[in-house]
Amino acid sequence: MQDETLQQVKDKARQWLSMEIDDETRKEIDAMLKAENDELIDAFYKDLEFGTGGLRGVMGAGSNRMNIYTVGMATQGLANYLKKNFKDQQISVAIAYDCRNNGELFAKTTADIFSANDIKVYLFDALRPTPELSFAIRELGCQSGVVVTASHNPKEYNGYKVYWEDGAQIIEPHDKNIINEVASISDISEIKFDKNAELIEIIGDEIDKKYIDRLKTLSLSPEIIERNKNMKIVFTPIHGTAVKLVPMALKAYGFENVINIPEQDVTDGNFPTVKSPNPEEPAALEMALNKAKEIDADLVMATDPDADRVGIAVKNLKGEFELLNGNQAAVLLINYLLHKWKDNGKIDGKQYIVKTIVTTELLPKIAAHYGVKCHNVLTGFKYIADIIGRKEGEETFIGGGEESYGYLAGEFVRDKDAVMSCALIAEAVAWANDQGKSAFEMLFDIYMEYGLYYENLISIVKKGKAGADEIQAMMDKLRNDPPKKIHRKEVTAVIDYMKDEYRDLTAGVTKNIGLPKSNVLQFFLEDGSKISARPSGTEPKIKFYFGVTGELKSHREYDEAIEELKEKIEKIKADIL
Repeated sequence: MQDETLQQVKDKARQWLSMEIDDETRKEIDAMLKAENDELIDAFYKDLEFGTGGLRGVMGAGSNRMNIYTVGMATQGLANYLKKNFKDQQISVAIAYDCRNNGELFAKTTADIFSANDIKVYLFDALRPTPELSFAIRELGCQSGVVVTASHNPKEYNGYKVYWEDGAQIIEPHDKNIINEVASISDISEIKFDKNAELIEIIGDEIDKKYIDRLKTLSLSPEIIERNKNMKIVFTPIHGTAVKLVPMALKAYGFENVINIPEQDVTDGNFPTVKSPNPEEPAALEMALNKAKEIDADLVMATDPDADRVGIAVKNLKGEFELLNGNQAAVLLINYLLHKWKDNGKIDGKQYIVKTIVTTELLPKIAAHYGVKCHNVLTGFKYIADIIGRKEGEETFIGGGEESYGYLAGEFVRDKDAVMSCALIAEAVAWANDQGKSAFEMLFDIYMEYGLYYENLISIVKKGKAGADEIQAMMDKLRNDPPKKIHRKEVTAVIDYMKDEYRDLTAGVTKNIGLPKSNVLQFFLEDGSKISARPSGTEPKIKFYFGVTGELKSHREYDEAIEELKEKIEKIKADIL
């Protein structure tokens, strides 16, 4: 690093030392200054950015780290914005935290600052799932909420997610306005740390009970659960917040044979039994799968640290446990919900489901079969929540999801909810069992009726400025000189979400899509294939999502048919990358 840049970093570190900081932080900064190593540079070369959802970063001392001061600046900025928006009333917020190291410290710091700004605080007495925070905001009539979590990031990270009065993560215009307020806080001295204890109320079991009671109202087949109540369910929270609520939800639904993994029931922000607490990764479910094989379980479920995502495994035709991807789990769950809603006479044309633009195209086909609308939204559950909020009271949300293992049903939570999903997925598997089928066979039935769909995702990392330029060049080429054919198939439609433009190349028609602008391109081929290109807004990488479709005539042909679709994706990748 150039001497000039190093000097700027050292100056910023010394600036922190001149402020009113605690002794431990002071010692940590002193040590970094003496060492003059990469740790000093990474800690101070920039300010930790308050993005559209909040903060996320490595914990430690420094302006580019998660600590009580960066959390404090974010909270003070949010408090200032709330006071501008909700004048002449008692503002209230709800605060939760997950199992991450320093989670309780950051949550209590946040509560102290809000109370010092004359804002009423409802603080959970211990770690709680993110979706319960969303529920609490609406249940308690709060204007905002914060959950301290870094989702399934590595153990070094923590984060800070902001919610609005509808229980959903912030979107425009609030996200950008809050960013501006936070950015205007330039000195630690502007943060009001002196709490007003009278404005902090501790909440806990009473909210749990109300939340579980509302979850029970989503159950569509209590009689089927009664017949399958001894179904063997292996569940692991992977050291996270679902350790209490998922077993409660499964019991409330009527499932009596839930088997835990004791080593992973231990709340621990170091996640000692896994490399990554991410249920999207097979290794995270290894202990649960071993237990499932040992006891011949019917279903395996694992949730991430803040319990908004769930990964599941069921037995395939060979009797081996197989992890379903996020699209498959969404199909299994949404198909069940739609089928039972129709069986129960609850569909009258005013219902809908929601999926993100990169999630499987099988969902709209299933929804159409049941006479239910399917809305497409940008990637991010906050956009699903936005649809629910805008249609509240006029149309009814049945369920929705995204390929990245997040699902939701009902309207009383406004974020992806793994607690709810675990209960309803278990119910869907019980429904399959009640018909003498495995969940995998039920999935095959869906494929045989609507078509076999297979999806795949790759992330390409390009580091540094050169990498960012390369990613931009890839998008520019795809946008300005789009392919006419991909893997010998005609491109029949192109969607450019940055331009708000849908081009039907077959009909020669162009129209607006009506979604917020986003740097995403999608290409649709004559054989039903879909390719999506989406650069990350926060990391030096670009994601390509591939979806292909074929025919499945019988259960026995599944393996061969899937291999053909996998081969098709590989050929598409070779053609477009």
